[in-house]
Amino acid sequence: MDIQNVWSVASKDFETIKRKKSIIYSIILLPLLVSAAFSLYVYQTATAASGIPSDLSLGLDSITYIFVVLASTLPASIAAYSIVGEKIEKSLEPLLATPMTDGEILLGKSIAAFVPPILATWGGASIFMAVTDYSTHDLFSYFYFPNWSSGVMLLLLAPLAAIFSIEVAVIASSRVSDARGANQIGGLLFLPFMAVFFFEVTGDITFSTSNLLVISGIVLIVDAALFFLSTSTFRREEILTKWK
Repeated sequence: MDIQNVWSVASKDFETIKRKKSIIYSIILLPLLVSAAFSLYVYQTATAASGIPSDLSLGLDSITYIFVVLASTLPASIAAYSIVGEKIEKSLEPLLATPMTDGEILLGKSIAAFVPPILATWGGASIFMAVTDYSTHDLFSYFYFPNWSSGVMLLLLAPLAAIFSIEVAVIASSRVSDARGANQIGGLLFLPFMAVFFFEVTGDITFSTSNLLVISGIVLIVDAALFFLSTSTFRREEILTKWK
């Protein structure tokens, strides 16, 4: 695999993303809105509390996990567009006609779909954690963030969730010829991660470091399988000759 080819594809997609204002706004605004909403909730709860509220401290890990869900959602629109959108705009054929391998093309597109959303997710999470530490330091007598759970969520599980979203969306966008269909499939990719959130809220699991590492390991295995599946099912000749 030629890294220069991979970066060439990624750079081209970065330029395309910069021109898609709606995608940029959604990637930036959604993490900021989520961060602002939960920061306000934590601030108001901490201000009203007279003692150390155990419910609040337990809920902070659940709120942090929401950024993992965001990481599984935000890249889908970019990844889905990366094949179908370019086909519609007649900019995909020149790329597929190059001697680049399918793996290089898909990896380059995956990098372009990964970087902006994960940076936006980390930015929103950083704001939330900073406001939470400011709001709860007097209450807890220590800074709640960073901790091991948040570290695993944001530095390991969130990137893996983003990769999962990207790989499924790329597979979907390479197999359908309609941008709406690809986006609809991409819009469902948060469901497995919301299921984990539901099990935590109901008390079936906890967001302990060990549990988060197990979940991350499972997602890593799925991501690896999806990458090989995407390269094996990506048929550039069919895209070039049969898509209308």
